[in-house]
Amino acid sequence: MASSSSFAPPKLSDFILTERLGSGTYATVYKAYRKGDSREAVAVKVVSKKTLNKASTENLLTEIEILKTVRHPHIVQLKDFQWDTENIYLILEWCSGGDLSRFIRSRRILPERVARRFLQQIACALQFLHERNISHLDLKPQNILLSGSVLKLADFGFAQYMSPWDEQSVLRGSPLYMAPEMVCRRQYDSRVDLWSVGVILYEALFGRAPFASRSYSELEDKIRSNQPIELPPGARVSKDCRDLLLRLLERNPDARITFAEFFTHPFLDLEHMPTAESLVKAKELVLQAVQKDQEGERSAALSLYCSALEHFVPAIHYETDRQRKDALRQKVSQYVSRAEELKALVDSDNRLSFEEARTSRDVLREMSRNQPRLLAALEMASTAIAKEESGLDDQEALDLYQQCLGELLLALAAEPQGRKRELLHSEIKSLITRAEYLKKHVKMQETQRDVSLDRETLVDTVRSSCCLQ
Repeated sequence: MASSSSFAPPKLSDFILTERLGSGTYATVYKAYRKGDSREAVAVKVVSKKTLNKASTENLLTEIEILKTVRHPHIVQLKDFQWDTENIYLILEWCSGGDLSRFIRSRRILPERVARRFLQQIACALQFLHERNISHLDLKPQNILLSGSVLKLADFGFAQYMSPWDEQSVLRGSPLYMAPEMVCRRQYDSRVDLWSVGVILYEALFGRAPFASRSYSELEDKIRSNQPIELPPGARVSKDCRDLLLRLLERNPDARITFAEFFTHPFLDLEHMPTAESLVKAKELVLQAVQKDQEGERSAALSLYCSALEHFVPAIHYETDRQRKDALRQKVSQYVSRAEELKALVDSDNRLSFEEARTSRDVLREMSRNQPRLLAALEMASTAIAKEESGLDDQEALDLYQQCLGELLLALAAEPQGRKRELLHSEIKSLITRAEYLKKHVKMQETQRDVSLDRETLVDTVRSSCCLQ
């Protein structure tokens, strides 16, 4: 099976190796086809035994051991491994779309909704690895491959079995994506993977890594600096995206977001990640919504429709059959229309109680003249209501509701029994109701936007994948 020429691909008994896809210090990767009727396409990682030292041999054995045991839709599958007198061969799943680095370069930047879908897939793979105490230790866009619009983690050459309390000091990976504690040769643990995820997300959103430099010395100076990471001037990202990005790119690993916090972060929203189960969950919820709707329970029906739609949109993205995808879009449009009708009816039902609350709010404001902090919170509530009623910026209104409710709940806890406490309690209930309805409206707007953009995203993804092949 050995190769006799350094210019021609090696020969394997079961595969025909064709084009060279890339090479590194220890290995060269080829596209190959399985001999026989199936003509299955694979990637073959060829490792020359002559280049291996003790450390690289251990890395290779660990890579094979890890890939032999993991099976996950977002991790490249090791199909087989072979060896001869000259080389070791890893037969890997073929990913036709190239790597994430080339994908980002072809687009320059990715829309936040696309970056989030990719991040969900990376996080799903990391969650699987984290549960098995496996750290990748070399996460970067070049090691994330695309198969259609599906991402798969690859190149586990530096991966290690590491419990959260295990520490290492060996320098591994690529400096541009390494956590500061690793570059500075301090003790590090599995949290370095979270830093790398932050760099990948930053690059996807802004087209360059946060420490992009013209030389290694400049890069090292930036990494060793104590200055906090800042987003590019004028960066337009959502509040949740900004929060996650800055918490991932925290230089101090003890202050960095934890794996548990990362997997449950609202921007990541793993609960609504496109999966085979998305449609099942959506159908279950919409059946409950229809039942409540028929029973005249408008508020409950609206809530269930909104929850169902949060699963329908990922289901559309996951579906690959064009006819079924179009049928799903039509269904979703019907459910969005009914949810909008229900929202109008519920708003009408509650308009009187909101008007009553306005009168009570004026009384409460007069009773709070000697409490500047409470008065400021009530003024913020009025601003939130005005913004909501204007319909110009629902997300800003929702943020104001959340801020003022935090202050009002603190005031309620400190307020003694009496008329003022009753008014304050009533005000909080009214604002919570408004905030909940506004939140549903914002979600519905996002759903409508996602449904209309889904076809565009799919077409762009396929076009880019074809260009990269």
